[in-house]
Order: sequence, then C-alpha cells, then structure tokens
Amino acid sequence: MPDSPATPDSADIRVAVSSADLETVHAIRREVFIVEQNVPEDEEWDDLDATSLHLLAFGADGTPLGTGRLIHGEQALKITGREGAVLLGRLAVSAAARGTGLGVALVRAIEEQGRARGAVELELHAQTHALGFYERLGYVAEGPEYLDGGIPHRTMTRSLAG
Repeated sequence: MPDSPATPDSADIRVAVSSADLETVHAIRREVFIVEQNVPEDEEWDDLDATSLHLLAFGADGTPLGTGRLIHGEQALKITGREGAVLLGRLAVSAAARGTGLGVALVRAIEEQGRARGAVELELHAQTHALGFYERLGYVAEGPEYLDGGIPHRTMTRSLAG
C-alpha cells in the first residue's frame, strides 16, 4: 500500500508567516469550504483572518494539505465571552489527507499555540458531522445546533489546563 500523503509523523505543521503562506491558507479553505461544501464566499472570509494565527500543514513532499486558525486575545474574548479562552476555527484538511491523522495533528498544534498564549480553554464551532472527531479529542458539545455558512454546527469546548 502506498504511503498516505500525510501522517502525523511526516507532516510539517508551522505558523503561516508570509503572504505566500496566507495565500496557501486561503487556497486550502477555498477548496474545502467554498468548492466542496458550498459555503458562500462572502461568509468564508472575515476580519478575524487579519488578527488570527494561521497554521499550515504540509506533506513530506511539501504539498500543502491543511490549515486552521487560532483566534486569541481580545477577539477570542469577544466571541467566547470567557477569560482565558481561545477559539479554533477554519480547520480544513484537503481530501487527499483526510483519514491520515493530519486533522488530529492540526488540532493538537493549535491547542499548543493556545497554551503558549496562556489559554486555559479552547472553543470551536464544529460541523455536526464532525462532532465525533472532536469528541475523540476530548471536546464536549454545548448548546443547541445552529447554522453557519448554511451548515449545521455546535459549539464545543475543551480544557487546555494540565
């Protein structure tokens, strides 16, 4: 069986720092959210992109395969309403890398970035079909289902303490 395009061991996950990195972030999100999931383009892009920390995951061959963002500081407080909370958002893994563990590796990397900023809790807004994925990572669903980008979601949280 050929190697997967990315595994947690072979993936290179790093902070997006350059304009080229941010273009790659947008390309992955465009493919996953706008093309595959039919999220309206004007709902995908928001002002939070400018103040968020973006992570990029690359396969062993350098192919960009995934991304996610960490909303922290005042922006996170405005959204979560809780001191010490950060928000994971826009987690997107290319179709070729799904089921390889790359999504788990990205979530864990974002959690580490949150801890590095003093966060004690991480909140995310999960598509309902992905609830099981996040539950396996220790997240707990809260509150009712709601629509975001025309897709059903639930808020989930996980302690980052310890």
